[in-house]
Amino acid sequence: MKLRQFGFIATLLVAASIAGSGVRPQGPEVPARPVGAAEVVGLDGLRNAAFGDTEEDLTRRGVLRTDVDACGPTLAGHGAVSPIFVDDRLVLLWLDDPMSTPEGVSVGTPVAEVRAAYPAAVALTAPHGTHRFDGLLARDGDRAYLFLHDGVTVREIIAGYADWARRLFDDGYGPC
Repeated sequence: MKLRQFGFIATLLVAASIAGSGVRPQGPEVPARPVGAAEVVGLDGLRNAAFGDTEEDLTRRGVLRTDVDACGPTLAGHGAVSPIFVDDRLVLLWLDDPMSTPEGVSVGTPVAEVRAAYPAAVALTAPHGTHRFDGLLARDGDRAYLFLHDGVTVREIIAGYADWARRLFDDGYGPC
């Protein structure tokens, strides 16, 4: 059991590092979005990477890149998204600016606007004495957005399976 938990936490740490690595994958040309334009990430995933897709399938389609100088795989054309896999399946996407939810929430959005957009979101409190952010878990069935915030603005967004988002929060997260 401890080995399994270690593997899960190690996977999350790798994904967190990728989220802040700033490394853009090299791959097929992706049409540029206008400056400031956000790509929307729904609770099904991205246009070319759905939750539940396998690493093998995403690699075969040229969506998942493993040949990039980063801590783990990246998604081609999505430098602001880090995939998190469990048992070979895409379970979470760690999002950065300019990604947004369909309701327009992105990194930098005031917490009050998140609460207005997701009134049923559950507040999650980071353990005292840690350098972790508090969270808001906006669940819809088995999927959710986890908004990590500093009390004022959203600092990180994780989208995907609700149970995995909650485990990520509960087990801790951080750079690799």
